[in-house]
Amino acid sequence: MVSVNQLTLDFGTFVLFQDISFLINPHDRIGLVGKNGAGKSTLLKVVNGIQPPTAGSVTMPKDFTIGYLPQVMKHDNRFSVFEEVEQAFSEIKDLEREMSRLNEIICQREDYQSDEYLSMINKLAEVTDRFNMFGGQDYKSTIEQTLKGLGFSPSDFHRSTSEFSGGWRMRIELAKILLKKPNLFLLDEPTNHLDIESITWLEDFLKNYNGALVVISHDKTFLDNVTNRTLEISLGKIYDYKVPYSRFVELRNERREQQMAAYRNQQKMIETTEQFIERFRYKATKAVQVQSRIKQLEKLERIEVDEFDESKLNIKFPQAPHSGKIIVEGKHIRKSYGNHLVLDDIDFIIERGEKVAFVGKNGEGKTTLTRIILQELEHQGTIRLGHQVKIGYFAQNQAQLLNENLTVLETVDNVAVGEIRTKIRDLLGAFMFRGEEVDKKVAVLSGGERTRLAMVRLLLEPVNFLVLDEPTNHLDMRSKEILKKALKDFEGTVLVVSHDRDFLDGLVTRVCEFANKKIKEHIGGIYDFLEKKRMNNFRELESTKGGGRKTSEISTKSNSSGGGKNAFAERKELNKKIKKAEKDADAAEKTISQLEQKIEEISLKLENPDNATDASLFEDYQKLQQQIEEKMSEWEKMHTLMEDLKKMRSEMDD
Repeated sequence: MVSVNQLTLDFGTFVLFQDISFLINPHDRIGLVGKNGAGKSTLLKVVNGIQPPTAGSVTMPKDFTIGYLPQVMKHDNRFSVFEEVEQAFSEIKDLEREMSRLNEIICQREDYQSDEYLSMINKLAEVTDRFNMFGGQDYKSTIEQTLKGLGFSPSDFHRSTSEFSGGWRMRIELAKILLKKPNLFLLDEPTNHLDIESITWLEDFLKNYNGALVVISHDKTFLDNVTNRTLEISLGKIYDYKVPYSRFVELRNERREQQMAAYRNQQKMIETTEQFIERFRYKATKAVQVQSRIKQLEKLERIEVDEFDESKLNIKFPQAPHSGKIIVEGKHIRKSYGNHLVLDDIDFIIERGEKVAFVGKNGEGKTTLTRIILQELEHQGTIRLGHQVKIGYFAQNQAQLLNENLTVLETVDNVAVGEIRTKIRDLLGAFMFRGEEVDKKVAVLSGGERTRLAMVRLLLEPVNFLVLDEPTNHLDMRSKEILKKALKDFEGTVLVVSHDRDFLDGLVTRVCEFANKKIKEHIGGIYDFLEKKRMNNFRELESTKGGGRKTSEISTKSNSSGGGKNAFAERKELNKKIKKAEKDADAAEKTISQLEQKIEEISLKLENPDNATDASLFEDYQKLQQQIEEKMSEWEKMHTLMEDLKKMRSEMDD
């Protein structure tokens, strides 16, 4: 476990953290949240030992390992993808080389009875045991599975890392960190460059991982699926919530109401006291009371409330000009880059008023088809835009197309027309351009700031077909909510390329999946699509394992047994087994609940710094975790058995 003790970090007169303390327990899944600039990334650097604190300390056990994924990293261009990731197994590689060296020496010797020869044999056995213990026999297949899970194809494994974009190289670094299996993951925006399938894979990996996790992310669904605890940084302090993100938002609002009530009461008291001082300052008979009140105010610890804009900003796109029923139609679309075929014989139609999502692995042609629709790329086949279709386009590189000589305010003011002009500053504020920041030149803005500004600009243009390529990459959660609401209310047509499930949920009504150079359409929302996808993957896995054989064999046996009497007896026996499985599952669930209660009690004890050196508490904690894992495995087996038995009963009834 990691203990952060009375940590303070300041940069000159600016205090980022003030005397903060918290624990990271062995199996914690922590979401680190706070405003941009609150110090989330800096805190990860402090825990990892990269940034020294001004005061306080970070303590952890000896031989404790950390896997840290920063937002910006240095890359090595000397290796292939597989060779780069293989460095995660440096200890296994060293053992492999030592085994090879010892084998070579032993093969050349003939003094089989000598002490030196026997010592060499013993050493080889010891090295081999360690090699096997660390998973040396199958580490290469583990590398392959991890790379595939993160979206790499087998043909990518032996390509140089220098051939990949920044997003893909981040995945390579993430693969190395995951494979090292550290005691603690520190991940700073790990989903920024991942597609939906890779995010889902990463979620499953982290949920089943045995170590601890601290993650910074603007992906609400990812946080809800992966974390069970939320740490909020606000005004240099830490607020600890033992809940996932969505529940944290509810609890934070309750805490903020309490803070505001206390703040208002204090402000009223201060005002009353200051009025008393001002009124009686020059009266000799009140001099003692006045001085007493002055000292009272000087000693008063002022309540601070984090500035949090809760106002409901209703932004609407301008009225969409009327268009024909067909917005865009493509027939026999084919596109290749040199010998690399990306799209092959694609047909599609998007009609007026539809909100469509393009999803799929990176590199499958989503952006390519988007640019073909915009008539930016040459291709085979035909693309036809409908009558009076006017396109508003947000590209991944949209930020680079802004006029660098204009200010933020001028950039937006140049395209704003009508009533929205009165809300320009509110809109800019919602996208994190506040106060004097609106007078900054575009030339000095960061990449993320430019992306947000380009999105604000798009919100003001009168179009009837919005094409958005990864619009949420640099937006915080509030900005995403504002954009999503505006898109839902938009009367025109929307085509969005995105991997953000929470953003797509409730927004799109049709999902186009890109795979194997084709498009497969799914009617419904993003979670309907993901559920079908998960079920299809499960069926493929079961058929690969021969999972369907057992049911069909039993069903055949049941049907061939002949006669109602035998069928009744079999059904009765089946019902008995189902009841037993249900009883066993309930018992396991009850035991798990009791064990979790005990773990919660120990966790509370461990949060007390006085118990930080109590080894018995750690031992009890680990034992309980092991017992929970065993019971969870037992519970899952019972549920699987129960579902299989119920399925068999249903087939018999049919």
